[in-house]
Parts: sequence; C-alpha cells; structure tokens
Amino acid sequence: MDLSRVIIVSDRHLFDCEAAPEAAFLSYLERVSAMRPHALLLREKDMRETDYLALARRVRARIPSVPLILHSFPRAAKELPCDRLHLPLALLQQIREEQPSLLEGCSSLGASVHAVDEAVRAVSFGASYLIAGNIYETGCKPGLAARGLSFLTEVCQAVSVPVYAIGGITPERLPEVLTAGAAGACMRSALTHASRSL
Repeated sequence: MDLSRVIIVSDRHLFDCEAAPEAAFLSYLERVSAMRPHALLLREKDMRETDYLALARRVRARIPSVPLILHSFPRAAKELPCDRLHLPLALLQQIREEQPSLLEGCSSLGASVHAVDEAVRAVSFGASYLIAGNIYETGCKPGLAARGLSFLTEVCQAVSVPVYAIGGITPERLPEVLTAGAAGACMRSALTHASRSL
C-alpha cells in the first residue's frame, strides 16, 4: 500500500479497550510507519502539554524515520525540538498576532480549515500547508455532514500551498481525493485493521 501522500493522524483513544493501551497505540504507530507515510501528525489535543511532550518523545524514539508533526503545542515543539507544527486556525491567528516568536524555526506550519475563506486566511497567517475537511462523513465527527469533493477542489484552487484532505478518507478513496486537487490525505482510523496484518 502506497502511503507516500498520506499523513497518519494519531488517536490513542482507538486503543482504550486494549489491555495495555499505550503499548498498543505505539505498536500501531510503528506498524503503520513501516508503510512509509508522508508524515505522522501527533494529534492528542486532550492531553496536558507536559504529558503530550513526554508522549512525543516516546513516539520519536520509537519511530525516528517518519517526519513527526506536533499539534496544538508550539512550546512542546520548541522543547522537543520539532520543526513541524500543526494548529487549529484560531490558535494560529492568535499566536501570529500575540506571540509570533513561538512559530520561529518552523519549517512546516499547517492549519486546519473548514471553509474556503478560512483557507485563504490561514495562508495569510503563514500556513505552509492546509488540512481541509471533513470531505466524507466520519465517525470522528458523527452527525456532521460531509463537505464533499467539490469543497476540496475549491480550497485547492483558492490557495497556492499543498492541501491535505481529512474526514472519512480510506485507501480506496485516496485516488479521487488526489484527482480533486489535493496533495494528499490524512487517515486516522482507516489503517488500524490493515496494519495488524503487517
């Protein structure tokens, strides 16, 4: 399976029912990283920053070969250090306006967007890539209607930076996402079962 254009989005809660949840989570990340994805986005937004940083250190130690993107915690990125950071749009705007020094040294700065005007704003705040969604219905956000491939195309045409689709993406849907103009896609739970056969 070619994952060279896929960003793996972590979710440790997918393994809460395992006997050893963190061990199962890290084992999954190791297995899926062996499939050579474009990057690994450590999106564990419900953690305290100190705990998140400790987890990021464990993930980097176990998986040194895949580019790691930290999420929501610019200070943790500086301390690790990690020069790849992803932020919700509102947080990106706030930091850019109030504490821009927190973003110094980022070689890759991403933002999550859900509308075309948000995409344009994110780029104006310095985003070097975007994650746009949700493209399909997803269990991550039950009840939220899919924005669809036409929305993805509009975002891709509105900005000059790479756009990665998110929301209900599976390996089978990846080709149509790329045809819509995306640079790639994000997958959260679609590979959990496939990785077990590795």
